[in-house]
Amino acid sequence: MTATNLIDQFLDAIWVEQGLSKNTLSAYHSDLKIFAKWLEEKPILDVETKDLSAFLASRYKAGIGNRSSARILSSLRRFYGYFIRENRISIDPTTLIESPHIGRSLPVSLSEYDVELLLNAPEVTNPLGFRDKTMLEMLYATGLRVSELVGLKFDQISFRQGVVRIIGKGNKERLVPVGEEAMSWLDAYMNQARKTTLGERQSDYLFVTNRADGMTRQAFWHIIKRHAKKAGITKELSPHTLRHAFATHLLNHGADLRVVQLLLGHSDLSTTQIYTHIARERLKELHSTFHPRG
Repeated sequence: MTATNLIDQFLDAIWVEQGLSKNTLSAYHSDLKIFAKWLEEKPILDVETKDLSAFLASRYKAGIGNRSSARILSSLRRFYGYFIRENRISIDPTTLIESPHIGRSLPVSLSEYDVELLLNAPEVTNPLGFRDKTMLEMLYATGLRVSELVGLKFDQISFRQGVVRIIGKGNKERLVPVGEEAMSWLDAYMNQARKTTLGERQSDYLFVTNRADGMTRQAFWHIIKRHAKKAGITKELSPHTLRHAFATHLLNHGADLRVVQLLLGHSDLSTTQIYTHIARERLKELHSTFHPRG
């Protein structure tokens, strides 16, 4: 079998076994294709540890950082681990490769003032601006991933209960409360801007484009950046900026860490604990600013 066939077999198998997200599968596919191309004529299942070391060294020389190298190595570990279990190979070439050291970085989070600026940036007098405003309100109110927000459909919203039902990573379901402010914007969007945008057309997606399609993650990311620029926000933003702000502001106002974990859909509490570091930095900043001996 060719490297492409083997990669496809691996991806199909782990998707069925573990229910991984499309984004995770896409990352695995990209990493493995890059490695297969680097191998040139050598069969991908005949790889030795020295081949992997040479590949990672070439990536380092090309300017690839430790975080990206660690992700690529993780993809390779999963790939060869799968073929070990399938008895297609007898030795895992990744076993003796050490993962690059990655320092723990804190996600960029906006202050509550900056969030207000961003939420007020869209021009709500036109349907698409109203849609953008509603989407930003929903992101900040729920802490959803951007991919979860743009994929929302009617049957995931309960206006009566004020919750949204999300199928997150690993096909895990969670119910997330929305809050009165965001729900009010969502209700108005559904009854006004969305109907105007669709006209006579139909769509299952909650948030639609001019073409009556669902929005992509990339398109909404550009929308966020455009509104942030308009609001005068100069921080380097990411698609998850409002998700980070959601978690950080909850903790700053006394929310329990495990509650935030449930709302974010994190399977491991350690993933959520990074936000306690952000909150702690904010407390130190407030202390040094306002305490007489700060």
